[in-house]
Amino acid sequence: MQLEIKDLSKTYPNGVRALNGVSLTIGTGMFGLLGPNGAGKSSLMRTIATLQLPDSGTIRFGEIDVQTQPDDLRRVLGYLPQEFGFYPNLSAEVTLDHFATMKGVVDSGQRKALVASLLNQTNLHQARKKHVGTFSGGMKQRLGIAVALAGSPKLLIVDEPTAGLDPTERHRFLNLLAEIGQDIVVILSTHIVEDVRELCNAMAIINRGQVVVAGDPREIVEALRGKLWRKFVAKADLTAVKAAHHVISTTLLAGAPVVHVYAEQNPGEGFAAIEPDLEDVYFHQLELAGLAEAA
Repeated sequence: MQLEIKDLSKTYPNGVRALNGVSLTIGTGMFGLLGPNGAGKSSLMRTIATLQLPDSGTIRFGEIDVQTQPDDLRRVLGYLPQEFGFYPNLSAEVTLDHFATMKGVVDSGQRKALVASLLNQTNLHQARKKHVGTFSGGMKQRLGIAVALAGSPKLLIVDEPTAGLDPTERHRFLNLLAEIGQDIVVILSTHIVEDVRELCNAMAIINRGQVVVAGDPREIVEALRGKLWRKFVAKADLTAVKAAHHVISTTLLAGAPVVHVYAEQNPGEGFAAIEPDLEDVYFHQLELAGLAEAA
């Protein structure tokens, strides 16, 4: 099964152009959609999930035309939005039973077995009788995934799922997604580079409603090999270094600025070649997109 997005555009009534000619092909497995806040990721997810119509363009999932057959897509869709809510005084077990009923699992015995299976899969069995209002952020996210999986989806969309989670909950959640993503199409929309690096065998970076790069993360990173340089600089020299070189990122190490510079050859004294990673790609592509827009 494959998701085909072609020339998708969306402008909201306030004039914000959230999507601008987005085209992507997404196959089985984990697909990472990476971009800064406000890049258009949530708008794209909502459009795919049939929560809003695009102004132009098409979306197909297998034989389903998403715009003209939204109900057909919803039958095979699982969606965990960036913001969602549960009734705080209901237990996880009752909550999941309710959503399973809404997903069409009407046989009580089948539904009971499904609820038990999903609670085990998301490591919530021990907390099944507890009120959802007492859950941590990570537990609520795992319950959200259990709800999304209740209808045995073929397409699963998760929007910023690890934002705000502590490291332990984040890794637990990512491991769960990796397990789920072996047999179905999973789209992970995030601004956290590490999530995509750890999980996804295909990805795209989106900025200001446009896809700036897409493909295999390893190949995208490889394209930067031999073109990335690092230098420790004094704070007083930082402005001059940025003016003289194509600086893609600046970080601090023990309080001292460290710049990463893109250049075809060694940019000068004090620079050392470094192995690129996905974070470098991310900053480089956003920098290129900003330069193109300024031009």
